[in-house]
Amino acid sequence: MKLLVTGGAGFIGSAVVRQAIAEGHYVVNVDALTYAANLANVSAVAAHSTYAFEQVDICDGPALAAVFAQHAPDAVMHLAAESHVDRSIDGPAAFVQTNLVGTFTLLEAARAYWIAQGAPDSFRFHHVSTDEVFGSLGAEGAFNETSPYAPNSPYAASKAGSDHMVRAWGHTYGLPIVISNCSNNYGPYQFPEKLIPVVIMAAVEGRPIPIYGKGENVRDWLYVEDHAGALLQIVEHGAPFETYNVGGHGECANLKLVQMICAILDEIRPTNRLYSDLITFVKDRPGHDMRYAIDAAKLTSELGWSPKTSLNDGLRKTVTWYLDNQDWLADLKARQGVGQRLGLIE
Repeated sequence: MKLLVTGGAGFIGSAVVRQAIAEGHYVVNVDALTYAANLANVSAVAAHSTYAFEQVDICDGPALAAVFAQHAPDAVMHLAAESHVDRSIDGPAAFVQTNLVGTFTLLEAARAYWIAQGAPDSFRFHHVSTDEVFGSLGAEGAFNETSPYAPNSPYAASKAGSDHMVRAWGHTYGLPIVISNCSNNYGPYQFPEKLIPVVIMAAVEGRPIPIYGKGENVRDWLYVEDHAGALLQIVEHGAPFETYNVGGHGECANLKLVQMICAILDEIRPTNRLYSDLITFVKDRPGHDMRYAIDAAKLTSELGWSPKTSLNDGLRKTVTWYLDNQDWLADLKARQGVGQRLGLIE
């Protein structure tokens, strides 16, 4: 397939790009190169004959139309988004602009292209979303494809709105859409504002390791390369107008997760004290959802996908990657928000 991947220089997008190229697809990477994007994330495939890069903002309709006309993709994989909850608390306008206006603009560009191509049934507009649109779970249960939407942060609300928009374009205009909602991703190349890379950076540098509240918030952790494989399965084989949940079978409380990372560091980079001694509890994030969990049974039963990487193995791979790629981190440290606490309301 020829895939147009938005946000392909970001964390999840770059994993999709690398894996799609490895599987023999042609990839057009469309990215505005905002703060969390990094072309180093796709340097391994940059010279490949089936890879192309276009620096385009998804809010720029004419530029998108030109990309569609030039590259004639078989499918769109829409991953470009503002994605950090803390940043959405501090500055929600950027999330409305990218996640809502950008998705609308991309939908319209894709629809115009699809109609010009004769409205083929084989075309796909794959919108990649999050489990945060469903809100917070209690102690039991898991989100599935029929869970009601109840977003609690500006980020989650912007993604919920984009989900509804994509679904409406499918229902109203017949655009062959598919939606996926994933749990928390982790792994190599994640911009160091999210929990796991922040913890690794702080521990290695001997700084306090911040944990929000009491560390009791629970997430289902999904290794990014497993997620990339799921997304490619969905865009190739998923039924049009369907939704698929993607989870990692890695449910874990934040405190336990940080302790696991510290234990891995104690083993592979020992010091004269335990890394867990650096754990520091800090003021919780406003509106912090207590628990997320994903039921991915539909994806498994219909498309045969299941995660390959256990949480312990994935964390070990991730820690090792960050330790081995200090140059990649060094290039990012001058950027806003790297390793800093955001999302506080005073």
